[in-house]
Amino acid sequence: MRWIAIVLLSLISAPMFAQNSQDESWFHADFRREGERIHDACRFYSFMSVGYCAYPLFTDHPMHIVAGSMPPQNGFGLGLAYVATRNTDNWRLSWNVDAIGTTSGTWRAGGYLKLIHTPVEPIGVHKPSAGAPEKKPKKHVIQEHPFTVFNLYAQAISLDKLNYFGLGNDTSLAGASVFGMTQTIVGANVTKPVFELPALSKLNLSLFGEMNGRFVNIRGEGGQSVPTIQLLYDDVTAPGLSHQPGFLQFGEGVRIKPVIGDHLELNYAGSLQQFVAPSSSQNTFERWTVDLNHTFYLYGYTQSGPKTTTMTGPNECAPSGEKCPEIPRSRNLNGSIGVRLLLSESMNSVSKVPFYFQPTLGGQDIDSSLTLGSYRDYRFRAPNFLLLQESFEHSIWGPFGAKFMADQGRVALTRSDVGFSHLKHSFAAGLTLRAGAFPMVSLMFAWGGSEGHHNILNMGSSLLGGGSRPPLD
Repeated sequence: MRWIAIVLLSLISAPMFAQNSQDESWFHADFRREGERIHDACRFYSFMSVGYCAYPLFTDHPMHIVAGSMPPQNGFGLGLAYVATRNTDNWRLSWNVDAIGTTSGTWRAGGYLKLIHTPVEPIGVHKPSAGAPEKKPKKHVIQEHPFTVFNLYAQAISLDKLNYFGLGNDTSLAGASVFGMTQTIVGANVTKPVFELPALSKLNLSLFGEMNGRFVNIRGEGGQSVPTIQLLYDDVTAPGLSHQPGFLQFGEGVRIKPVIGDHLELNYAGSLQQFVAPSSSQNTFERWTVDLNHTFYLYGYTQSGPKTTTMTGPNECAPSGEKCPEIPRSRNLNGSIGVRLLLSESMNSVSKVPFYFQPTLGGQDIDSSLTLGSYRDYRFRAPNFLLLQESFEHSIWGPFGAKFMADQGRVALTRSDVGFSHLKHSFAAGLTLRAGAFPMVSLMFAWGGSEGHHNILNMGSSLLGGGSRPPLD
């Protein structure tokens, strides 16, 4: 990582050599201003100044450090990102190119372009009539912006260690194996908020569509404490193991995020995906997912500010010229109770869903979501699954908080086996850190399952680019 230090040192020293001429290009001006900001922040006049120096290094633009947890079993990644933005009368354009790697050999690199359509008169935003007093919105209502958002991306990721225990809800630890995977994704998605009618505006209704090309390569991984996947499994017990065709994946979905009263937020989403393998109809399948998330804010919606202040990463706030949220300096009473139901089923007439596209429960999944935390990462895998989650989170002091979770879930080989019987159980408790534009960091201890306990340290993905990245499964 010596090259990262060299680049950062050059940014800090940039003001010494910069010439602020009138014909200075925007590219040079961006780097000059960043160098000035980092130079001012990194004076190291006290111990606390170390934190003030780190903040612009990780959040400023056009270049900043990217850091965060890679998919489970693949370590902590560190790299660099270049971020830029340009605005027109009707569009906000931002793009970033980044690369990140770990000491184990895992890496990811990609380019991402975000286009936000910003018409002069956004749909759903009406000016009051002449002479009429302007009505101020209720404090607890935080409206999603009524703009259509397009994302275009090309990303490649190489993971050196992923666990595979077989398929189904009744697999054993004796079937543990490992494999490596490289996946390249090229595609685009669009989110269209619907605000034409007052009723739809209150629902915060939005439509979603995507089209991706997915190219996967599965490889064995030697030198591990458990066997490589090819020694224990074949195409019958691990569909798609010997051959991975290219997939054209489409998706459509709808989401509503209404706020009821001063405390309750509903986040409901439903999606349908089609995975088409042009070279082989035996691998084509469809999948639908319903995600019903309920959050009750103990001190009111606006006072429980993580929705608006801590989930914004530097690739969202800094490129637009806005200042990223600062680290909280005082006690702030944020608390919430959450209840979630997540259900997903795959539909295929003559084909089998490739195992590398099947969702998992246990520890963390490939997108780092915590599910049945006391079990091993990727512990239970099948085309269909059901998950119930209950959570409680509350701040302790400043950016530090405590969190408790309870999970119940199961996977199923057939859709008829999905139900509320024979659910696996797990509990998790630990500390969280929410600090301005930095991602949430959680340290959780999970227990309660039939296979012991599990310690999980995770650093959120907002420094890695956040929401515009496509999921891996």
